[in-house]
Amino acid sequence: MSSLDNDIAALRTQVRLLSDRAEIAELCDRYVMHLDKNRGNDTWFDSVFTDDVHLTFPMGEYKGMDGLAAFQQMARTTFERTHHIGSNYTIELDGDRAGIRAHLTAVHVRQGGEPATHFDIGGHYEAEAVRTADGWRIRRFTFDLVWNAGQGPKHS
Repeated sequence: MSSLDNDIAALRTQVRLLSDRAEIAELCDRYVMHLDKNRGNDTWFDSVFTDDVHLTFPMGEYKGMDGLAAFQQMARTTFERTHHIGSNYTIELDGDRAGIRAHLTAVHVRQGGEPATHFDIGGHYEAEAVRTADGWRIRRFTFDLVWNAGQGPKHS
């Protein structure tokens, strides 16, 4: 293989890595945008998660699309509006799998007419994303709560 062929192969590898990182960061952003903008429906789940997704939050674990729907229903009935911000993505690629670490801050408003009354959280999450035929999807998501303020969700 010539030096030029080696350079082209190295560039292809670098472009693939950069493209994967950009797609995974966009996947993480898409998740938090859907949480805020598409609260009234569950049609977006398959654009973000695998069918066997496993979510872990301080208030419980949710598995698969049915578990995700139950989690979203709890969030919808507890809070009328939300505002999530994800940042500081660290993405470790390993072929068709990626480990993600990021920060997440969220404001949860119980009643839209009272936006000054809210429950706020901040923390970190670790996730595993996998490459599928439809692009990168989250298979595992674990949120580590660092801080909170205000009245949180009521537990049954």
